[in-house]
Amino acid sequence: MSSVFLWRLLADLVAAGLLVFGLSYWWLGNTAHELAGTAMFLLLIAHNVLNRRFYGMIARTRREARGLFNVAVTLALIVAMAALLVTSVLISNTLSGFMSPFGGFTARQIHTLAAYWVLVIVAVHLGLRWPVIMGVARNLFGIAKPNAVRAWALRLVAVAIAVHGVWSSFALAIGTKLTMQMTLDWWNFEESVAGFFVHCVAIAGLYICLTYYAMKWLQARKRGTRSAAAIPENVHQ
Repeated sequence: MSSVFLWRLLADLVAAGLLVFGLSYWWLGNTAHELAGTAMFLLLIAHNVLNRRFYGMIARTRREARGLFNVAVTLALIVAMAALLVTSVLISNTLSGFMSPFGGFTARQIHTLAAYWVLVIVAVHLGLRWPVIMGVARNLFGIAKPNAVRAWALRLVAVAIAVHGVWSSFALAIGTKLTMQMTLDWWNFEESVAGFFVHCVAIAGLYICLTYYAMKWLQARKRGTRSAAAIPENVHQ
């Protein structure tokens, strides 16, 4: 496995970590929040430069569910990230304070809306690439052969994370944040800091699991359809 690929994967994971880190604005404070966001966007620029071939392949993407869904998720992520970046500049008080007069309550609402949608879309993006991530993990740990016990243990962990993600969605009132509803239901960092990050990771895990298993179901259904179509007509009779 290429060391360059591993470094790229590590940079992507750091960017995802900075996203979650940046969501804890009321714990970080403004300066740390803006620095984390700036570092995240620099890593995302590098990510897009290194993966620029993807954009040239969009027109040639096969018209199948997985390929089209992948393109749709990527485009949605670009839109959400663009909204996050623009509103970041507008409401910045530290790194681009000269633009702050153009920001206001609405810009801050859109910024929060975009941030939580980015969390969800990034999780879906990771879910589509989870087989690759699992392949990297197998190579790093020297796992060459399948093991039924290990597979079922990992599935149980995935179910536990997904269930925790559902609970976390209510704990963080994620629904109100994804619909830009006015709410005073914010996490109390004086009671727990780690709890907030655990909830964010669990929510991301929920959408990773949903995406991964939805894609597996679509693939299984596609294989079943092909198998049925390959059976001669007289066999059906």
